[in-house]
Amino acid sequence: MAEVGRSLRRAVRIVAGVAAATFLALGGLPGCSIERSGGTHKKSSVPLVSEVAWPAMRTVEHAEKPRVVVEYGVWIPMRDGVRLAADIYRPADDGTYPVILSRTPYNKAGAGKASIDRYRSYVERGYVVVVQDVRGRGDSEGQFRPWFQEGDDGYDTIEWCGTQQWSSGKVGMIGGSYGGYVQWTAAVRKPRHLAAIVPTVACPDPFVDGLINGPTGLPSPICVSWYFYTSGRLNQQSHAVEWARVFEHLPLVELDDRAGRPMPMWDEIIANSRLSPYWEPARYQNKLDTVDIPTLNISGWYDDEQISTIRNFAGVSADGNPGADGVHHALLMGPWPHATNSGTKIGEIEFGPTAKIDMDGYVLRWFDRWLKGIPNGVEHEPPVRYFTMGDNQWRDAGAWPIPGTVFTDYYLRSGGSANTRMGDGVLSTEAPKADEPADEYVYDPADATPFITDPMFSQVGGPDDYSKIEEREDVLVFTTPVLTEPLQVCGPIRATLWASSDATDTDFMVRVLNVHPSGFSQRLCDGVVRARFRDGMENPTPIEPGKVYEYEIDVWTTCQTFMPGHAIRVEIMSASFPQWDRNPNTGGQLGHTTDGRPARQTIYHDASRPSRVVLPVIP
Repeated sequence: MAEVGRSLRRAVRIVAGVAAATFLALGGLPGCSIERSGGTHKKSSVPLVSEVAWPAMRTVEHAEKPRVVVEYGVWIPMRDGVRLAADIYRPADDGTYPVILSRTPYNKAGAGKASIDRYRSYVERGYVVVVQDVRGRGDSEGQFRPWFQEGDDGYDTIEWCGTQQWSSGKVGMIGGSYGGYVQWTAAVRKPRHLAAIVPTVACPDPFVDGLINGPTGLPSPICVSWYFYTSGRLNQQSHAVEWARVFEHLPLVELDDRAGRPMPMWDEIIANSRLSPYWEPARYQNKLDTVDIPTLNISGWYDDEQISTIRNFAGVSADGNPGADGVHHALLMGPWPHATNSGTKIGEIEFGPTAKIDMDGYVLRWFDRWLKGIPNGVEHEPPVRYFTMGDNQWRDAGAWPIPGTVFTDYYLRSGGSANTRMGDGVLSTEAPKADEPADEYVYDPADATPFITDPMFSQVGGPDDYSKIEEREDVLVFTTPVLTEPLQVCGPIRATLWASSDATDTDFMVRVLNVHPSGFSQRLCDGVVRARFRDGMENPTPIEPGKVYEYEIDVWTTCQTFMPGHAIRVEIMSASFPQWDRNPNTGGQLGHTTDGRPARQTIYHDASRPSRVVLPVIP
């Protein structure tokens, strides 16, 4: 694969405006629309959807702000005798207060001034804040074994917080990314004192995305930079590594060595490349129906962990109604990347002044209701608040998916020459005819189709321009006619591909984009299927060369109003590197192969094999 280095360096660029360590942040960036085209937006007639202003942030008035006391390095014992270190911010008096707990792998001592100011403001509002280093990180004892240790440690920490002399007995949790994951793994264990959680951009179970093991059975190559950053007790100096060269190395199992810091956990997760009992201690999404406390779920349309937030909200909601079981759950989705609510722009896309909100006020209203019992009306507000990109509006809904959504088939159509954006590919609501010819392309892992991303893992993809990548022959491009009226697409997207390959294993990717009048082809969302996992992550089986299979692909979720003058586009390819590892097309052991071969791929879209994407259209 001599050409792979050149291919990667073409693929990787820094996404503008994103800070390098977004896993440390609770908030993030908003955004969408290079320019606003004309046209009047038609408001939805669905009664459970509305355009609304933000509710007034009701504050608790104190006659005098309490003096803040900080206790550093407090030991919290775990059931196995290991002690975890925490800093505690609390009022100086002898009263009892609800506790807001944050558990982090990013070093509690490394919190910036903004975080310290936030903790102090929470104390002044009448809370105790506990910030804890997870096992094996920072000042805490033990060994850091990501994912597998957090459920029991979280449970023990919550119960300790709920029984201290300064505690009212009610504990809430905050945190983003891994700090969101730790909330869920504790919540499904049902600690008695846990009263509410606010998971932000929470990491999902394995085989949902690339942080642990993704839908390819392997972690994204980019993930090695996270494992590097969190290896040892202190945050490592990731900027010293030339990550683009690390990502291009094969086999994947050696990326930690190539980065210069061997990490046994990297080898361990690659060795477990299918869903098996090994992963059960790290899973929580198969237990969401046991969660009986209020949850406020926060993410963004360009969060690289977005899919878990939406699935989690659905998993705790009874029959799509987040309040049907008497427990209130809420979903907040903004125009943000992984660093939620840190600005109004991602790259070249500006989302307007309302894109950044008063997140602290939003979260504290939640805790005031569920930790203090203040009747501020949170439970009577619509549970879903979401931002539609393009027309840049906040809206409310009574459930997710949005009531009244029309799931609409958009068929892949062509005369057999859909390669590149200059080809004849069309995206149409009209079903194909019986004799419509198939499209072909060759996927070569030595020159893998690129994915635009930040090599420092601060943001895995954004609203980037894919028009240049659409000039490659290994990308099939299907585009609607230019729209004459606004079209709102908001919700989960799925694709069905009828495809064959001359390989025994390969990949198929689907990407949805917004094409601007200028030609800017803005990525919205994408998804992948690895052929050997077509029937589930538990049972990998090879495919028969030349045989046509029906593949179902989760293309994640977006919320975009396509304005007049714009068009909807779908790309089909077999690599998105380094978002996902390159399939060598050999059927060999995942993560251990160094040699690959080109694969000839055929995508069918005739009457009996109607390849299509299903878009959630809001009337």
